[in-house]
Amino acid sequence: MFVVTVTFVIKPQHIAEFQAAMIENARTSVEIEPSCRRFDVCRDPKNPSVTFLYEIYDDAEAFEAHKATSHFKSFDALGASWIASKEVKTWILSG
Repeated sequence: MFVVTVTFVIKPQHIAEFQAAMIENARTSVEIEPSCRRFDVCRDPKNPSVTFLYEIYDDAEAFEAHKATSHFKSFDALGASWIASKEVKTWILSG
């Protein structure tokens, strides 16, 4: 399994709209992408501008396919100006 973690820092004035759009993107990913096994959207309880994603795909190719979907591209374009910073890491699930 291929794991992707993303940490976003969201501009304060866009937190609510980012969260709503990200949750919809996650829901759609799990519902229509057969190789997207998990997509959790987590928010730091002490700092609401920080959002952490935990995504599991069958493999790296499935993640690349995710980035080519229309729902990802729409979210990416919509939310680009809301993001102060973004850090993406990839992992291989052990065990």
